[in-house]
Amino acid sequence: MDTQATDLYPVTEPFAVHELVVDNGHRLYVEECGRPDGLPAIFLHGGPGAGCEPAHRGFFDPERYRVVLFDQRGCGRSRPHASLMANTTWDLVSDMELIRQQLGIERWLVFGGSWGSTLALAYAETYPERVAALVVRGIFLCRPAEIRWFYQEGANWVFPDLWEDFLAPIAEDERTDLLAAYHARLTGEDAAVRLEAARAWSIWEGRTATLLANPNVQAHFADSQVALSLARIESHYFVNGAFLAPDQLLRDAQRLAEIPGVIIQGRYDLICPMRSAWELHQAWPTAQLQIVPDAGHSAFEPGIRRALVAATDRFARELA
Repeated sequence: MDTQATDLYPVTEPFAVHELVVDNGHRLYVEECGRPDGLPAIFLHGGPGAGCEPAHRGFFDPERYRVVLFDQRGCGRSRPHASLMANTTWDLVSDMELIRQQLGIERWLVFGGSWGSTLALAYAETYPERVAALVVRGIFLCRPAEIRWFYQEGANWVFPDLWEDFLAPIAEDERTDLLAAYHARLTGEDAAVRLEAARAWSIWEGRTATLLANPNVQAHFADSQVALSLARIESHYFVNGAFLAPDQLLRDAQRLAEIPGVIIQGRYDLICPMRSAWELHQAWPTAQLQIVPDAGHSAFEPGIRRALVAATDRFARELA
């Protein structure tokens, strides 16, 4: 594709694959794609707990980028699967910094959507000198109101029909705190109960991720392997407030002032509503805010997909 491309690049195979052994038995899957001498970038997947997919490579021009993708602790091809041991935001920030050091990268573009935006902001606010640019999408600041919106009251007003399936695994007398009820099931001893809860949790997310129903997205979230790591790790993070201080990411946004950035947000994102993107932009006014008028949450919504590729193309030119 030329430098004005606005849709996904062809998916290429990694030129290098690594297994990075970190603490508490975690072994991280890390791949490098594109050009070994290209502009370094790191892709941060959502969830937490979702893992990377080959299609994620397509957000970057393989002729200009050296893009690093890794499955965060407990998910995808990293092991042990669905592990909650030593699995916090700050463990993942440390993993990113270790990956950077191991690969001999001085500075890189950091790219993340949904939970990936949370992790991108946490990393950039910790190591601003290591971030050449930020591309974030579907902003999630992991505040209690955001978590309550999607898992207790808010999104269910828009999707009352789909909400019935989310409620189904939880007894009526436990529904005043659905996050706690799900967390108890997802961390319990009964494997069948864990899987039932995991699939209901993950399917709720997959069904609400796009402006219009997308069977491919829904099938991905319904996969038992994906669902188990996604639901267990998300519930673990969310009952712990993502291991962040109250409003930490907005409080520390001044540390982003010297980092060029793009914030991309679907107007009708009902998993991570636009208010968080707006408040991030108020706290980080030097970033460009792009509101996609006909999109929900998923990175693969057509308008969001095009905006993300346009952002990485822009930085490929500006940072070269």
